[in-house]
Amino acid sequence: MADPAVQPAGGQYFEAEPAAASSPRTVVVDIDGTRLGFTTDSGVFSPGRLDAGTRLLLAEAPPIVDADRRMLDLGCGWGPIACVAALRSPAAEVLAVDVNERALSLTAKNAADQGATNVKVAHPDDVDPGRRFDRILCNPPIRIGKPALHELLAVWLDRLAPGGRAHLVVQRHLGSDSLARWLEGRGHSVTRLASKAGYRILEVGPVAAPAP
Repeated sequence: MADPAVQPAGGQYFEAEPAAASSPRTVVVDIDGTRLGFTTDSGVFSPGRLDAGTRLLLAEAPPIVDADRRMLDLGCGWGPIACVAALRSPAAEVLAVDVNERALSLTAKNAADQGATNVKVAHPDDVDPGRRFDRILCNPPIRIGKPALHELLAVWLDRLAPGGRAHLVVQRHLGSDSLARWLEGRGHSVTRLASKAGYRILEVGPVAAPAP
């Protein structure tokens, strides 16, 4: 059964223009011992609360290091990943992308409200294809379907910088293991990290360069 706190009322969260009428609300999240208030809205992913997968990713993904200067929140929703990553690493550039225009507006507002001035938002089509990232954080939109998901991940994981890494959180019953096999088939290194509450975190490296 779909979780009503995660599924938007009317339309899909991966639509460019949500069909659901705007109904802003505030979600308070405890992160790193600090209570943060975020504005959410109908028509975006998990408008009622911080979903369990994102919470696990923020709690269990390896810490951000100095080398993570260029970070990407892929499918930012209302911005919890981008904002927390930016607050944890003020010297980093954090780019938040989403096809959902309402999500982009919410992320920009939440970043400003949290003082996360190093967050920038953009539609995926507006990002320079040559831009590379040291760290990608993502709760993938599994419900767009496997072909579209694979296409999305292929595009963005190919933008990992040498030595970069991505951390994806995926529900086990929605295909975390099959996704890991597909990633390995593309030539990525994949490490299965934390597994909790029905979710698994995958650490993904760049596609290995062909041998000379």
